[in-house]
Parts: sequence; structure tokens; C-alpha cells
Amino acid sequence: MIMKSKLRFHLFISILIAASLACSINVGGPDYPAETIPASPEAALSMQEMIQQAIVTGAETGVITLQITESQLTGFMAQKLSQQADPPFTDPQIFLRDGQLKLYGRITQGWFTANMLIVMNVILDPVTGQPAIQIASADFGPFPAPEGLNTAVGAVIDEAFTGSFGPVASGFRLESIAIANGVMTVTGRIK
Repeated sequence: MIMKSKLRFHLFISILIAASLACSINVGGPDYPAETIPASPEAALSMQEMIQQAIVTGAETGVITLQITESQLTGFMAQKLSQQADPPFTDPQIFLRDGQLKLYGRITQGWFTANMLIVMNVILDPVTGQPAIQIASADFGPFPAPEGLNTAVGAVIDEAFTGSFGPVASGFRLESIAIANGVMTVTGRIK
């Protein structure tokens, strides 16, 4: 009787181990913050609508001011990543704090996943008047930086700022970007 119980116990443990290996194994990386930013399509849509309204207002005044929230950027990033066949990371969380954009995500390589954190400074290129991203630090856990990550993040941020402006983008020049307390404030002029 005791032998059968031990056999069942070992079989049960073996099944649990096999099941966990069939999924994925988290190998660490930076901890996600306790606070979560919702990644809803509605938030991404509200950002696009806000940009369109700012363009209409800017056509009258010549000045465009946007206040983009963490929820809007997180939703926008999640939407763009979901459209890719093989995204460089998943589960984005974007925090706008202390003058920096902090992007959390999960990287998968084979059966292994790791958390990542990229801390970026978003500045203005003085020549083009377009946003420029400077990576202040990056932590991918035990993995090397995913191929194409800088390009993917840069393209999404660029589209969030300039691609959404559509036909006025060529006549639009950013003047300032400020990041604080969960909000990125962007101000520019229509030439």
C-alpha cells in the first residue's frame, strides 16, 4: 500500500514537472511594478482621437498640445505588437515618470521567458524637430537584447508622435516634450 502511494506521488510530481516544461519557464529579469497599466484598445483609440482633435484645434491656433497618458501609450504599444507575426516582446507596460519613459515587457526564447525593462529619454532632435529616443538603460534578464527591438520601439514611438498626424506631419514641428506623473505633454506648432 505504501509503495503504491509513493509511486502515485512520484508520478504526480513527474506530471507536474512535464506540464511546467511544456509551457515556459520564467528565468527572471527586472520585476514588473506592482501597479499595472491597462492595455486597452479603447485607450489607444482615445489617443488617436485626441490627436485628431488637436490637429483641428491646431489648424485654427497654430499650436498643438497633447497630454498622452501611460494607459494610452500602453494600449497603443500593445495594439502595434499584436499586429506583428513575431513581436520582439509581449505584455507591454509603459510608465511615464521622472522625465523618462519606462517600458516593461516579456521576451520569449524557446521555452524560456524573461522580463525586460528599457528606460528611455524622449528628447527633441534640434535639427528635425522630431522626437528622438535615447536609451538610458536596458535590462533583458539573462537574454541578449532581442534583434530589432530598438527599431520596433522607435517605430511605435515615432508613429505615436508623428505618424498619427497624417497630412500635417510635414508641416508640424515639435517644440517641447515633458514627462511627469504618468503623462507625456507634447507641444508643437503647425508651420
